[in-house]
Amino acid sequence: MAPKLPRYTVPSLTPEQGAQVAEILQQRLHALNDLHLTLKHVHWNVVGPHFIGVHEMLDPQVDAVRAMVDEIAERIATLGVVPVGTPGALVEARTWDDYKLGRAPAIEHLGALDGVYEAVIKDHRTAAEETESLDDVTNDLLIGHLHQLEQFHWFVRAHLESASGSIPQS
Repeated sequence: MAPKLPRYTVPSLTPEQGAQVAEILQQRLHALNDLHLTLKHVHWNVVGPHFIGVHEMLDPQVDAVRAMVDEIAERIATLGVVPVGTPGALVEARTWDDYKLGRAPAIEHLGALDGVYEAVIKDHRTAAEETESLDDVTNDLLIGHLHQLEQFHWFVRAHLESASGSIPQS
């Protein structure tokens, strides 16, 4: 079923283009909402000798990802489309598996988060590429998010990296 066309959108985009951009953003909204919840879950369930470093590293990431969610939802609304942030819609739209770890050592959680960030960043980059020729404002928003997401991924990988520079594969 094709998405309903908005009654209005931003100047320089047709309603069809606005709907197309909003559809791309809706998937990012779901992914970032999921990332926010996953980061908070890890924050609550990390244990072991690296507990405090990881526990405290994650809260700023949670806050930044929540801000990204808000920016994306508001951009969808600006395009004239209803942003959907309900848990049921997120679960229905998901194309990825749920985070599997519960209470676990920091390094185990960070290994799992490495994969989560890798997937989120890959899909965010694809969304940025898809919007590049459609909407400069949305494209700029996504690129700004990529900057932060890649930095957070680096923080995670820095904990996993050996002295030789290798990262164990999960």
